[in-house]
Amino acid sequence: MKKETTSPFPEVKKRGRPLSFDREQAIQRAMLLFWEHGYEATSLNDLTTALNVTPSSIYTAFGDKKGLFLAAVQHYTSGPITSESIIHAAASGQEAAAGLLRAAAIGFTGETTPRGCLLASSAISCSAMAQGVKEELASLRKSIEVSLRDKIRRSIKDGCLSPEANASALAAHTMAVIQGMSTLARDGAPRASLLQVVRVAMQCWPTKQARQPAGAG
Repeated sequence: MKKETTSPFPEVKKRGRPLSFDREQAIQRAMLLFWEHGYEATSLNDLTTALNVTPSSIYTAFGDKKGLFLAAVQHYTSGPITSESIIHAAASGQEAAAGLLRAAAIGFTGETTPRGCLLASSAISCSAMAQGVKEELASLRKSIEVSLRDKIRRSIKDGCLSPEANASALAAHTMAVIQGMSTLARDGAPRASLLQVVRVAMQCWPTKQARQPAGAG
């Protein structure tokens, strides 16, 4: 699932000789490799083979393996439809959560991409050596949760949701379901099953109580 945001990752400037390969194509291929195998399980040798470049080319273009990974994550979280754009365009916090969940169910089961979520699966088995990568990914996921929480709070204030609704819990629940769907997708769950999970997840949302007419009861 993609998210539109100002990237926390500084762009590595090119240095030395001009690149002998297509940078964007290299990032796309690296993204798919990291998505499929995770950050630490993807070796520099795997990357040079898939990208058909030398290690020195990767160091020149991206600084190191981490730099290439962060460029791949930035590519993954950019695009015309992102988590941020879904939240911004939604009429309410509830609609935003449903949109994020549906987008995840579809994105995690693409026919031409690895299953699951790059942000969720890349750092599952990372060691202490990759703590910085885990923190970067956690920060990205948290920023989505915060945006959704703020949207839900506005919906409560505007009367679109029950005043008893817990914005923080609902946003955290949505993110937890997304993480769980990533695991289900990697285990082979079909898109239809994930969309059913979305429908069930949205049933827990509190409904706004209809106002009683004056003098009723």
